[in-house]
Amino acid sequence: MQRISVASTNLASVGYESNSRTLEVQFRNGSVYQYAGVPEAVYSGLMNAASKGSYLDAFVKKAGYPVARIA
Repeated sequence: MQRISVASTNLASVGYESNSRTLEVQFRNGSVYQYAGVPEAVYSGLMNAASKGSYLDAFVKKAGYPVARIA
């Protein structure tokens, strides 16, 4: 999946696949996680958030989307 670099102290890049509703996040420490079933509106919110790390925590992690570490 192609990711876009983001301005964030915690996140390095973010990608989204609309067909599978998969959100992929690479953290500054190099780890990469995929979150399943994420609506496109949540991805858009993340990309437009002033604090991407806080948004990810509140609207993705705490929302309980299934997650897998892939790297």
